[in-house]
Amino acid sequence: MKIAMIGSGYVGLVSGTCFAQMGHHVHCIDIDEQKVQRMKQGECPIYEPGLEDLMHKALEKSFLSFSASYSDIAAAQVVFLAVGTPESADGSANLSYLYQAIDQCLEVFRQHPEQKNRVFVIKSTVPVGTGLAIKNHLIAKGFGEIAVINNPEFLKEGSAVDDFMKPERIILGGSILETDQWAFEVLDEVYAPFSRQNYRIIKMSNVSAEMTKYAANCFLATKITFMNEIARLCDVLGANVNEVRAGIATDSRIGSQFLYPGPGYGGSCFPKDVKALAHTARQNDEPFEIIETVEKVNQKQKHYVLEKMDQFFGGRDGLNGKNLCLWGLAFKANTDDVRESSSLVVAAELLKAGVSHLQVHDPEASENFMHSLKEFLKVNGVNEDLISRVKVHSDEYAALEAADALAVLTEWTQYRSPDFARIKQLLRTDVIFDARNLYKRSRVEAEQMTYFGIGC
Repeated sequence: MKIAMIGSGYVGLVSGTCFAQMGHHVHCIDIDEQKVQRMKQGECPIYEPGLEDLMHKALEKSFLSFSASYSDIAAAQVVFLAVGTPESADGSANLSYLYQAIDQCLEVFRQHPEQKNRVFVIKSTVPVGTGLAIKNHLIAKGFGEIAVINNPEFLKEGSAVDDFMKPERIILGGSILETDQWAFEVLDEVYAPFSRQNYRIIKMSNVSAEMTKYAANCFLATKITFMNEIARLCDVLGANVNEVRAGIATDSRIGSQFLYPGPGYGGSCFPKDVKALAHTARQNDEPFEIIETVEKVNQKQKHYVLEKMDQFFGGRDGLNGKNLCLWGLAFKANTDDVRESSSLVVAAELLKAGVSHLQVHDPEASENFMHSLKEFLKVNGVNEDLISRVKVHSDEYAALEAADALAVLTEWTQYRSPDFARIKQLLRTDVIFDARNLYKRSRVEAEQMTYFGIGC
């Protein structure tokens, strides 16, 4: 089938590439012409394990193509919308890019009326009610025959290709009108290769599909935040959160995933979706108090490792003039994404406190971190010139040289079994702040080093 993917960001590029693996002809549109040229050469603009290899294969077989021109989608029957819906100042989702993309598609469709039974598929995360609003927009524009299906994504950065190829479920939300049932049949055909052994497609209304996406992400964000609160209480009471986690994870009603405390969740989905659902609830005079609290607690958690540094160094003033090392800048391992990462908060606060040098390392996210940190400092009223105190290292041990402390913020595998003797030799002050609980306290203290974990 001929598919158009509008937007070649994280969701669009992964989705388009995976569809191409199944023999669909996928044409991806992106307004960034330089990015398009890079992708045409097989260069993947994001770090996602396995994605670049699949891009090469699909490009070689001509199942995948890229363009900055909407005119190239004229022959597409199915148009996936995977453009950004960034957070507005009030926490709501900004849909302007989505509607701009739709209108540009309609201009092309108007010139090519020969293609019948077109379907708009909304991959972007959108507020509840958007699918129906888009349908009304199409009717007003004279394109009421185009069906609108909500198809939210559930991809985890770092394992997105596997998530797409082996989905736990495929949500399709559409009109309850019988006249639109053909659109479900079209999407059944598109997704057939992904559910041959087990039919994973769940069909529902547009609004239910939109709510399903928000409900899933906000529930997981709540689970993470709950464990962070438990970890903080463990620190106060002397309990070990790792033991508590093991004790509750065996309960099938709870499960073992998303029970790891850390420096607060980040990324492109959870922070934005939590705020958006809270905004929607307020708009409808039904405040979502749990979600409001999740957002508040998560912002507090991003400062927790700083509280432990204050405890060790005698307050924020004690950080003045220190050299500190950060291992891990991405919001999670196996991605180069630093959006809403706790590393930005930690780095900004340390620079404000007057650290002399901030020595940082990340296997993939360093470049994105430096770009984002400059903007983060500006937005938060911190002197942008302080970024000159940040030095990126290509080797994690080189970043430790003469540092007064090591803070581990991302759970990359290469950080999990380090040479503690070497760490001790390179550090000027023998202390590790482990925001991911990667290390056992006994192992670190056996090297005569001071250890701070999260709740343990």
